[in-house]
Amino acid sequence: MKAVVLTGPRRMELVERPEPVLREPHDVLLRVESVGVCGSDVHYYLDGRIGSQVVRYPFMVGHECSATVLEVGSAVRRVRPGDRVAVEPAVSCGACDQCRAGRRHTCRRLRFLGCPGQMEGCLCERLTMPEECCYALPPELSFDQAALVEPLSIGLYAVRLAGMRRGRPFAVLGAGPIGLCVLIAARAAGAGPAYVTEPIPERRAAAMSLGAAWAGDPYAADPVPTIEAREPLLLDTVFECSGKQEAMDEGVRLLAPGGRLMLIGIPAFDRASFEMDLLRRREIRLQNVRRQNECVADAIALAAERADALDRLRTHTFPLARAPEAMEWVANYRDGIIKAIIRVQDE
Repeated sequence: MKAVVLTGPRRMELVERPEPVLREPHDVLLRVESVGVCGSDVHYYLDGRIGSQVVRYPFMVGHECSATVLEVGSAVRRVRPGDRVAVEPAVSCGACDQCRAGRRHTCRRLRFLGCPGQMEGCLCERLTMPEECCYALPPELSFDQAALVEPLSIGLYAVRLAGMRRGRPFAVLGAGPIGLCVLIAARAAGAGPAYVTEPIPERRAAAMSLGAAWAGDPYAADPVPTIEAREPLLLDTVFECSGKQEAMDEGVRLLAPGGRLMLIGIPAFDRASFEMDLLRRREIRLQNVRRQNECVADAIALAAERADALDRLRTHTFPLARAPEAMEWVANYRDGIIKAIIRVQDE
């Protein structure tokens, strides 16, 4: 089968890989249809690492995908050949202390699609996954929309983890795909006015179309005084979705006493710093968000309700052979790109 693999920093090649086969009774053989390019894929493409997760070349990235079921193992019951599915990229053991505590996303033996040292990714024509990772799609969702279920589930999980109160204002710092998915999920949950910072005009426009009350360029002017003028008591919740030190600093300044800074963006650096005087005096809480936990089914339901919103995120499509071009476009923010989708079955 055809696959695209990383062969070095900023280098990818289209290669032939062996066909995957069913090995376990609960395995499902999938024909990969659409794959979303994630910021973490771009980190591996540019730098060959995210923190301690270091690529050993050649390696196949990709974890946001939709697929068609081709074949199922003898014990599979939840899907059958011909079903259209969204794929949960995390494979947990179900038996460790984390899984038993309801934290399957921090499983001690977690394997994740496209994560070095765990599993190769889904930039390929066919793939096997456990039955529990395959979620049947409603007919109204396209394969491209279904590939966005994974980032939408992260947005949904982040909003739930934040414990937001209905009607309360909040901020999203960074309106890339994850930031916009947070915005979609928060608005669907009944949150109040949303304030968004983002340097790319097309992404600010997308945020406004998705219900933001205000969107500004943080490099053109300090956004904190503008938001504070609208919200004198400041905000209970800020979602930091860019992975930038300056956004973390802005997030702390925007928070009211007792507020929570949700850290979702993946920084390119290993250490961040905070103004401890503000953190201490305002009793600010820092909450890291690790992917998502048990939100895929609800994200599919939300996607079906807001398919129009997902279409605003998908701005560019590429065939599998042009996956390196897709990575370059996302890495360099070309043409106002928000989400690139790789259509694996396109010739």
